[in-house]
Amino acid sequence: MRKLCFILFLFIAATGFSQSDALAKNYYEQGQFQKALSIYEKLSKQNPYRLDYFMAMVAANQQLENFSETEKLLKEKLGDGRNFPQLYVELGYNYSLQSKTELASQYFNKAIEALDKNPNYAYNIGVTFEKYSLLDEAVSTYEKAMALSDKMDFNAQLAQIYGEQGKLEKMFNSYLNLIEKNLSFKAVAQRYFSLYTTEDPTNEANIILKKILLQRSQQNPDILYNDLLSWLFIQQKEYKKAFTQEKAIYKRIGEDLSGITDLAYITIADEDYDTGREIVNYIIDNSFTPQNKLQGNQILMKMEVKTATPKEYTEVEKKFESLLDEYGRNRETYLLQIDYNHFLGFQHNKKEVAIENLKALAKEKLTPYQEARVKMELGDILVFDEKFNEALIYYSQIQKKVQNDVLAQEARFKVARTSYFKGDFEWAQVQLDVLKKSTSQLMANDAMQLSLLIRDNSLEDSTQTALKKYARADLLEFQDKDAEAITALEDILTNNKGEKIEDEALLKQGEIYEKTGEYVKAEFNYLKIIEFYNDDILADDAHYRLAKIYEEKLDQPDKAKAQYEAIIFNFADSIYFVEARKKYRSLRGDAIN
Repeated sequence: MRKLCFILFLFIAATGFSQSDALAKNYYEQGQFQKALSIYEKLSKQNPYRLDYFMAMVAANQQLENFSETEKLLKEKLGDGRNFPQLYVELGYNYSLQSKTELASQYFNKAIEALDKNPNYAYNIGVTFEKYSLLDEAVSTYEKAMALSDKMDFNAQLAQIYGEQGKLEKMFNSYLNLIEKNLSFKAVAQRYFSLYTTEDPTNEANIILKKILLQRSQQNPDILYNDLLSWLFIQQKEYKKAFTQEKAIYKRIGEDLSGITDLAYITIADEDYDTGREIVNYIIDNSFTPQNKLQGNQILMKMEVKTATPKEYTEVEKKFESLLDEYGRNRETYLLQIDYNHFLGFQHNKKEVAIENLKALAKEKLTPYQEARVKMELGDILVFDEKFNEALIYYSQIQKKVQNDVLAQEARFKVARTSYFKGDFEWAQVQLDVLKKSTSQLMANDAMQLSLLIRDNSLEDSTQTALKKYARADLLEFQDKDAEAITALEDILTNNKGEKIEDEALLKQGEIYEKTGEYVKAEFNYLKIIEFYNDDILADDAHYRLAKIYEEKLDQPDKAKAQYEAIIFNFADSIYFVEARKKYRSLRGDAIN
């Protein structure tokens, strides 16, 4: 019973301290420093070993300009026999608040001198200096501790401070020191590098990082530096130079072509097809296994498909057939077969052949995941061919086949989209309501957008006439019938003027104009959205797309900068905010990104 009473007493006491602490913090945040001080004095007296209560008492006194009392408190604490050398920094700061610069410097130096006794004090001292933005003193603390003891490593803290000070060379070196000691830190360091480097090879940070990496590579030919140089060249879109580094890595470690393969995908995605072909041919020539050669050929065919003109489609078809004759039409080549039939269905106008091929492939001994991928492509081609009901059957089969995979969520979205294309908006909405809770953020966003489109344009128009027209235009774009899609959207803009769907039609038509290279027409549409719908949900899309056109297509950087600026100041919650800020700073000519 006595033990129970003691525990109850401790619980009540702890609860009381917690409530008092919260009340004191509240007073402090509201600027009622005297009330906060009174509580902290009691808490500190009751808990003499709690440094946080003591420091809160110091801060409250400083806010009340009780500098003499603060000095007295700090000196008493420093003299009580316990080791808190960071309090020398606090005392120095107290003097700096009174413009007593010499005394402040004297105590700052005392804090740094305490490291001679024990380098382990460095963290608390350094953090205290950083708290008051005394960055030079923090650097001196961390550097001295590392010089005194090999066990001390403050490269992470130093790197961040050097970055704030604009000392790029020291910053990069500190991060590289960290990576050398712990390779798992590489991804984190690259994230920090990207805050300073840009796509421009002549940017100061890019030049400095490249120089350091080359110097280190010469002094210590570790593949780490080839890897980081490759990463830098990829950021700068200098894929040939990245390829040189990846080849150097491959020659050192052998067999593993994954780095070169990843580079091939990046290069092709950025439409540098000449370099892409060079990289892929290297993969094919140096592959030890049929699987790697097949993967290389598959990447090569993706480029062939992307760059071929209609006159060359028959030749592309022959190349696919030749590869399938060589590697076989089986589960090992199912991805190549999907690519081939996608080409036949969506580009070569051989939808029926593609559908039959994929139906045959789906009957092979595939894994559930492979079967789902094949049926997804089959469903897509059936939608393209406007065989909606048959497509819905395959999408539904995928959901049952791979229930817990993201493919099942994608299939559900395609059920919704197909239902939307055929005008069954109610069933589409049911599917979308489920998908809005999707674990895949991209899928949830896509579902949210389509759901809003349907919901917003069903409230005012119970017949959903304009929405049906828009869905038709959306389908025409999916079928690459861009001219017909533009005409269908123009019908909405003419005959459904002033309705809720008008801004959607303007944006969609603008996107198609971009696709067809009609950038001035796209500009007109986006400007119209900004003029009449700048408070609506699509306004940031219009600003961003307009900025990209000005920057990349119409060579009007000042106009682009104005659009990015509009996003920064007026659309802080936009998905384009971070990219807009980055682009704005780049166009403004900031040295550091």
